Formats: sequence, C-alpha cells, structure tokens
Amino acid sequence: MCQSGVATWAAASLGRAFSSLPEPVVHATAALEENGITLRGGHEDETLLISLPQRPFAATASLPEEVAKSIAGSAKRVAVIRPAFLPFDEAQPLLNEVLAPLGTSAVALAAHTQQPAQRLLVDEYTRGSGGSFALQTPATELATYLNRKFMRVALVPDVAQAFAAAAAAGRPEAKTTLPNSLAGVTKLRSMQSTNNVLMVAPTAFGFNEQAAQDNSFMHAADKPQESSSLTAKVCAEFAELHRQLTDVAGVNVKLFQHHLRHGTPDAVFPNNWFSTHAAGEAAGGVSRPTLVLYPMKCPNRAAERRPEIIQVLRQAGYERVLDMSGHEKRDKAYFEGTGVLVLDRVNGVAYVALSERADRKLAEAWVHSLGYKELVAFSSSDGRGKPVYHTNVMMAIGTDVAVVCADSVTDPKERQHLLSKLSQSHEVVQISSAQMDALCGNVLELQGGKGLPVMAMSSQAYHAFTPQQRAVLRRHVAELVHAPIDTLEKVGGGGVRCALAELF
Repeated sequence: MCQSGVATWAAASLGRAFSSLPEPVVHATAALEENGITLRGGHEDETLLISLPQRPFAATASLPEEVAKSIAGSAKRVAVIRPAFLPFDEAQPLLNEVLAPLGTSAVALAAHTQQPAQRLLVDEYTRGSGGSFALQTPATELATYLNRKFMRVALVPDVAQAFAAAAAAGRPEAKTTLPNSLAGVTKLRSMQSTNNVLMVAPTAFGFNEQAAQDNSFMHAADKPQESSSLTAKVCAEFAELHRQLTDVAGVNVKLFQHHLRHGTPDAVFPNNWFSTHAAGEAAGGVSRPTLVLYPMKCPNRAAERRPEIIQVLRQAGYERVLDMSGHEKRDKAYFEGTGVLVLDRVNGVAYVALSERADRKLAEAWVHSLGYKELVAFSSSDGRGKPVYHTNVMMAIGTDVAVVCADSVTDPKERQHLLSKLSQSHEVVQISSAQMDALCGNVLELQGGKGLPVMAMSSQAYHAFTPQQRAVLRRHVAELVHAPIDTLEKVGGGGVRCALAELF
C-alpha cells in the first residue's frame, strides 16, 4: 500500500509466536541519489547516506562547511560512512561498492562488510537552523544503523550485481528470477531463516540406547556409569553454545530443561518432534501459521512431546496444528521433523533422505498438507554403508547457500537431481563423507540480532570446513557462529542444527 510514493512496511517482529508487542508499522524507502543513498525510515525525516571524498578518521562535531553546502533537497539528517579498521594508507571503499538501494525499504549490503577487519561505521549528523549539520550519533556499525532505520537488508556477495538484478526484475518484460535474499527483501516473501528458536538444555542428558540402533554418529560414553559427570560436561558445552547464539549472534532463544523423570535422554534435540511454519512459506503454499507434531521411532524420543511444552507452543498463536504423531502406533511409520526434512522454505521444496525415520508416504502427505511445491526424496548412506538416519546431517539449506554431501547419495540419477535442484536457487558447497562425519552438514542459518543471516555450527564442523568452503559460506552470511560441543556430538550423535527448533 503506497502513500505519497512512500510504501508502508511492517518491520520484522522479535518473533510472532512469542512477542506480545504489535509489529510497528513504519514508512521506509531507499533511493539512489546523485551524491548518496536516501533512506526514509520510521517516523524520522529522510537521511542521506554518503561517503566523503576524503576519508575521515573520526567523527567531527559538525560536517565540513563545503559538504553541508553541497547537500541539496529535504534531507535533515546526513549519515557518513567510514571504515573502522582499514590501515591509514588504504583508500576507503566507494559507497556503491558496499551498499545499493533495492527499491522500497530495501538495500543490498556487501557481505564482506561483516568481516571484522572490513566493518564500516556511520556518523549521523542533523541539520540545524543555519543549514549546518551537527553530530548526533557517532560510530554506529553500518548493519546496526540500517536495522535501526527499519531497512530490510539483503546480504549479497556483489552489490553491483544485486542492484542490476533488482532493476532488471522490476521491468514489465522481466523473466529473470531474483536470488532468494533479494526476493525476500524486495517482495516481502517468506524468509528462509528466523531469529527465534526453542532449545532444551541437556540437564538430564544420557546415552540413548534406543536411538543408537540406527544412528552411527553416536558413541557410548567411555565411562557410562559416570552419568552425572557426563551430563555436567554436556551442560557446560551447551551453555557456551547458548552464549554464542544469544550474546554474540543476537538470536532469541526460548530455553527449556528436562529431568530424569521425563525419561528423555535426547531431549536436547527438539527439532525432531515439532516444527513451525509461517503463513506465506513455500511461495505462499502455507496458508496459515502452522505447528506440526511428528511421529518418532524411539519411545523415549516420543516422550519428548511433553504436554507443557506443547501447550506453550499452542498458545503462541499457531492457527493450525497438524498432529502426525498417531502414525507411531497406528502404522509404525515415522517422520522425525526437521531432522528428516531439510526445507527450502522460500521456494517450497522439501528434501528428504529416506530411512527408518523418514517414511516416504508420510513425506508425501506432509508436502501435500503443508502446501509445498515439490518433494525431493533420495537414499543416502554414510561411509560405513549404513543409511543416514537424518537428512540434516548430510545437507543444509540457507537463503542463498546450501551444504550437501552428494557422495552419500549412491544412486547417480538421485544425486544429479538433488544437485540440479539445489543449484537452481543456491550456491552449493559440497562436503566429503569425512566432513559429514564431522557434522559439517548439520548447520543452520538463523537471523542474527542485526537482521542479517548467520550460520550456526559446532566448532568441530567449523574447523572441518576448508578455508575455501568457509569463504563461500561467508559470501552469504554475516557470521559463522560456532561453539565446541564435542561430547554432545560424540555421545548424542547430533550437532548444533539438531539442537535448534526454529520458531516462525
């Protein structure tokens, strides 16, 4: 809905399901001007974002007079970009190398600006009665500044290409398909990742004999009789993961715990028994906010569907609840949530590695019921020739990048179809079987506190990626967030992605 050429845009909430605050409705635009980029956000007057001809090395009390005089138009605020850590004898980047408008309320931001040594700062100045500009707010990190201006930010490898793609897609005769990141911010499409997750601290963690029957990633504790020390060690690792996600990355975590009386040694992996889906997901296929409950193979994993947690989820406002758990006893058929489902939530493609925990008929029923466009099902095996128990240990999908162990798919036609489908919408990072064993496939894109995507993983996975692979990931996410959870991975057989249940 447009008003006087300025579009109304609803800023991203802190989580529809768990926020009691209404989404603020603001006016925000981004436009390319002759001497900068104009931002119109919130209830403020427009802000002109510029870089100075001569590199500044600090904020100043006021803009230089010659700069102030050159600023025409109605801008009452000027924001000057300067590099934070660039050596003194290097030229500052041009504005159009790091930022480009994508139309109403959206900008493209170069991914490299999120690397520590290439961070950019913004000094904001306000116009006074005499036409001069006085310093208002110094040294705000650029992505944080854009977030405060209610701008939707697409993190991209190449700003010029993003600007050209958005311009081409806006023409009536356009037949090009925008990358997911650009489509997400320019067309307000459903997002691939969320800032909100549910986690269960491993306060009663233990080796799960039931799950170990078909999970070759699990290894019994060296001294299983020392269960209390094992639990304490895993809790300490998990606490550091929680700190990295919340304090460092700015992810909003809803944290629960469990007790021995619950009989749920694997409760730390909640993504297997439920999933949530926003209205508009799957290119509009998901019509209503939806909560799905899943049938679990192991009885002590089915017990993780604790009534009190389900009640909290139900109260979060999901209009539809799809309960598939009855298939456990009725059909002895299982379908373990986003453990077996790796989802392209933007385009509506569900990837499933078939196994005892991923029944094909239930996969087909899920796709039909949720309104997804396509099911890509295949068989996958580990280096020992055993079926991969969960799809999310051999592949992951972000907004514009995907990770996959294609070598684990033994059928050549299935492997080719999988890679072909992924490459239509993502830059694909292929990992080896050894890297899959190091849980490089068990990673998850989330939205960080600045509104930019981050990739969460274990430290084992981080170090198992090659430098070149990490560089590809960083072309599409602001940060690779990791923590050492070696004991949980060894004894529990799951990594960071398994420990994160997304809340949309």
